[in-house]
Amino acid sequence: MQKATLIATLTTPPSTEGAELSALPETVEWLEVRSDLLVDLSPDWLRSHFRGRLLYALRSSREGGDFAGPLRQRHERLMKAARSYDLVELEAERDLTADVLAEIPARQRLISWHGPGCDLPSLESRFSQLSACPAALYRLVTTARKGSEELAVLSLLRSLGRADTLAYSTGPLGFWTRLVAPHLGAPIVIGSVPNGRANPAEPSINRLIEDYELPLLTPLEGLYGIVGNPVFHSLSPRLHNAAYRALNQPALFVPFRVDSFAEFWHEVVTGGVLESLGIPIRGLTVASPHKEAALLTAMNASQMARRAESANILVREGEAWRADTTDPEVVSAAQREHGVQLERKRAAVIGCGGAGRAIAAALDLNGAGVTMVNRGAERGRYAARLLDLPYTPLSTFSAGGYDVVVNATPVGRDDGAAPFDVETLSEEGVVIDLVYGSAPTPLVAGAGGDGRVVIDGREVLLAQVLRQFQMMTGREMPESLAREKLGFAVGVSDLVAAG
Repeated sequence: MQKATLIATLTTPPSTEGAELSALPETVEWLEVRSDLLVDLSPDWLRSHFRGRLLYALRSSREGGDFAGPLRQRHERLMKAARSYDLVELEAERDLTADVLAEIPARQRLISWHGPGCDLPSLESRFSQLSACPAALYRLVTTARKGSEELAVLSLLRSLGRADTLAYSTGPLGFWTRLVAPHLGAPIVIGSVPNGRANPAEPSINRLIEDYELPLLTPLEGLYGIVGNPVFHSLSPRLHNAAYRALNQPALFVPFRVDSFAEFWHEVVTGGVLESLGIPIRGLTVASPHKEAALLTAMNASQMARRAESANILVREGEAWRADTTDPEVVSAAQREHGVQLERKRAAVIGCGGAGRAIAAALDLNGAGVTMVNRGAERGRYAARLLDLPYTPLSTFSAGGYDVVVNATPVGRDDGAAPFDVETLSEEGVVIDLVYGSAPTPLVAGAGGDGRVVIDGREVLLAQVLRQFQMMTGREMPESLAREKLGFAVGVSDLVAAG
């Protein structure tokens, strides 16, 4: 099985003890030190805390870094670094001078260019400029502004067919390209050294390992993913990719952070470039705010998706696409796993977006009396008319008297907020919170411990992912594996059932 080389990038000052460096996983072979963001660190100190090799980078302000000093000072720092670092990054547009090249041999050079997104011919021309100078590695990184620019870096890798070139797009739009690039010949995947401050569009190397099974590269014949904005908080990649590995499925699941669903669909999904690369998109889960657009895109749709006017999954069927929704799976899970009775019960669904509408429709179908609740009156009244259900404004909502309360808003995801006054919940009420974060949400924390049935966002995710995986691949995701990845307790019986 092929492997990628993992590089962890240090962008903030390390602790005195260097604990974050010592804690890096053993599979991380390189440490990139962004000296434009740090004072120059002692290479001896770095090597005493990191067992791998060192890459020195002094990114200029013209290429997205912080170094804006004189060129002479820049070159002096690069040549000094070459005496103790294994690789030194040289920017093609300013560092390939005779004195620098004389001091830094080819085996220590990583020649790079960072710039705006562009088309394939422009990238090919740029690579010709870089590769004219001998080096151990070449790096081209673009900041994509649209789908065609994301795809250009991948097309470049396929056309080059080289093992010494890394090309990907950075930033939110191009995040997924760094995950696909190794399957097209790029030898490296880069993530940041964890420092306690999350930048979802620049993931930590630990998150890349956990969610994408790196550094191992399984065969890749098709892409799946989640489309939304925001999307990088999603744990779906971790679950799907672990299941692909367990089932020997030649696939990869990635997050697509998308502003315009129509543009993404036209350029990335159906534009033909990924097909030409041998990695077509075969299925997508869809998050807010694109669930309505996803339904309109598909040629076929389930009855539930049409009723809710919302789809959270698109499955490729030959040349056509089918839209469906797995949002109601939490209703089935509540009945099946927790024995929740819905017939003639009062239910409130807070949030009238696609997920809220689909769950409300499922509750109604199971005999509950459902009230739609929303902060914005226009959207709330629209959902009520669509589903023929009553609506009440969030400002006047009280949970008292409701047997089931569902939070289908993003409120509570690491923001310390609850969508309503938790103290108004009835003592025997059932709480379903679609939100999950790094800790239990205020709603889940406040509702638990009093004998209530509380279904949190991770349990909701589990129910949905199991169904989505089956719909997209035709196979069953090992439930015990999914539970383990989500941090749920896994019993002996689960392990036996999983083989």
